Amino acid sequence: MIVCIAEKPSVARDIAHILGANQSHDGYMEGNGYQVTWTFGHLCELKAPEDYTETWKRWALATLPMLPQRFGIRLKNDKGVQKQFNTIKQLMQSADEIINCGDAGQEGELIQRWVMQKAGAKCPVRRLWISSLTEESIREGFANLHAAADYQPLYEAGLCRAIGDWLLGMNATRLYTLKYRAGAYGQPPLSVGRVQTPTLALIVRRQYEIENFKPQPYWVLSTLYRDTTFNAIMGEGKGYATEAEGQEALLKASAKPFEITSVEKKSGTEAPPRLFDLTSLQVECNRKFSYSADQTLNIIQSLYEKKVTTYPRVDTTYLSDDIYPKCKSILNGISGAYGQLLQPLRGAALRKSKKVFDSSKVTDHHAIIPTGQAPNNLSDTEHNVFDLIARRFIAVFYPDCKFDTTTVLGQAGDITFRTSGKLIQQAGWRQVFVGQDATTDDEQQRDDDEGKILPHFERGESGPHTPSLVQKTTQPPKPYTEATLLRAMETAGKLVESEELRDALKENGIGRPSTRAAIIETLFRRGYIRKQRKALFATPTGVELIGLIKEDLLKSAELTGQWEKKLRQIERREYSSTQFIEELKQMVSQIVVQVMSDNTHRRITDSIPGDTKKSKAEAPKNQQAPSASTATRIRVGSKCPVCGQGKVIKGNTAYGCSRWKEGCTFRKPFKK
Repeated sequence: MIVCIAEKPSVARDIAHILGANQSHDGYMEGNGYQVTWTFGHLCELKAPEDYTETWKRWALATLPMLPQRFGIRLKNDKGVQKQFNTIKQLMQSADEIINCGDAGQEGELIQRWVMQKAGAKCPVRRLWISSLTEESIREGFANLHAAADYQPLYEAGLCRAIGDWLLGMNATRLYTLKYRAGAYGQPPLSVGRVQTPTLALIVRRQYEIENFKPQPYWVLSTLYRDTTFNAIMGEGKGYATEAEGQEALLKASAKPFEITSVEKKSGTEAPPRLFDLTSLQVECNRKFSYSADQTLNIIQSLYEKKVTTYPRVDTTYLSDDIYPKCKSILNGISGAYGQLLQPLRGAALRKSKKVFDSSKVTDHHAIIPTGQAPNNLSDTEHNVFDLIARRFIAVFYPDCKFDTTTVLGQAGDITFRTSGKLIQQAGWRQVFVGQDATTDDEQQRDDDEGKILPHFERGESGPHTPSLVQKTTQPPKPYTEATLLRAMETAGKLVESEELRDALKENGIGRPSTRAAIIETLFRRGYIRKQRKALFATPTGVELIGLIKEDLLKSAELTGQWEKKLRQIERREYSSTQFIEELKQMVSQIVVQVMSDNTHRRITDSIPGDTKKSKAEAPKNQQAPSASTATRIRVGSKCPVCGQGKVIKGNTAYGCSRWKEGCTFRKPFKK
């Protein structure tokens, strides 16, 4: 008997149907020589400290660091988990062969391997590796099963990630809680993690930059000539540093007529936007629909399970070359919803660009695209996300957008002015997004600057003009949103606009595409960050925690990014998993010594998740939320005094906001 094990019951049912295993049993399907069973996420986990020695059960500084010689796994303490595992164990111990049908990624490999280890499976194992759950893809996958040994490095990387998180999380959380929590009894622990702490540090650092930003005034000189605004060219600066300098330039410009000195036209092309990886999809959904990273992940996972999009937990925007022959069929499959957009592509070979099809840029999975199955019975949110994916996919087969850019220089006295405009000659791929917003924030700013249509200017022409001087102020950095935080995590905190440079830095990012949403949610749940509209701010506890952590290894995005790079090297057999674990053990030991030697008597006192108490860095002056100062101002059903969007609701001990799941931090205890 061949036992197939999938990661979810719904996937197992799809596989069982195709294999002809149609007899239902408690915990598995059977038929045609197959038994198809399933996990539901992680059934197993790494052992807790007390499972290794009774000494580690008690939280005490004397027991640190906790460094097991050999890590073990255990079943989760859940009756449903234990019941399903017993079914799996019984099937595996009498199986002739096992086919691992887990999700085709690092986490999926780890989940199923742990179950097979715990069940004591001894028979041969093969691996089903597919990028979509369509019937065609599943049949093709079973016709081309892989040896389990091919994915040993993937498993080792996943195991190293789990062990690394255990070593740092278990030790650092106990260490910092015991050392720095004032009145620790009854207070939640100070959670410190390999990825969550550097992510929190990014947010806190940005808040300090905003709070300590000192606005500087500057003066911009512009002039209106033939109903067109020209701005004075100031070299590298934004404008005149003093009003006196600006006024002097204004007088000079006013005394002379305006003369056109140069008219330069250039033709350019603009390639279609890249296909989506998970991070860019989460960024776009947050920017366009205000979906959280976790919400987008859940939606795209649902679309994957409904067989309308491919595997979502990917970090590439490319397709392998073998996908190209299938693209016409995929487009035909969604023609019912996008027939009008597909019409220009009929009757000719589909465009094949190296910016889209490049097997060297694809490892386990390609970019997220439609499967070709009609997108029927989708919810509104699912339709929104599918539409983004489908339009990107269609657009890559359209020609480039062609445009002309005109740059005009003018002179008034010895002051040079400039303006520019952009005129689209052939829309190309932009036709796919008519009525849609297909630009990023950076592209939108450039379009605002260059998108205006200019009148016809001739070099040498001159005439009257109306100069003006306007005072402006330098602006602080913007607070992180989930979209910009995801980008910062992807590039280890570096500010990168270029897609090519972002691709180069992805290997040094913190977290994986599949885990970044969970990290952000963990920071919300721990009470370390809060959301005000789209902006993310650290709570007083989050600010204090980062303030007392002096060890760069714990809070540096770049150093954490280096660990992530090593994990990817383990996947490619370029780095030793044993060496990675030993390095982590040494690092944890050093951190324990450093923290234990701290004699400053620093303490963190505020740790209640959802507390609205302000700190200097929590909400910069120009981002300050409304306060809820007195209980008498609070009425059930009234507008939330913090976020201004939810309604005040009444709990057992306090008033709160109905949008607490969306990150609102309003909480006010009942007045005694």
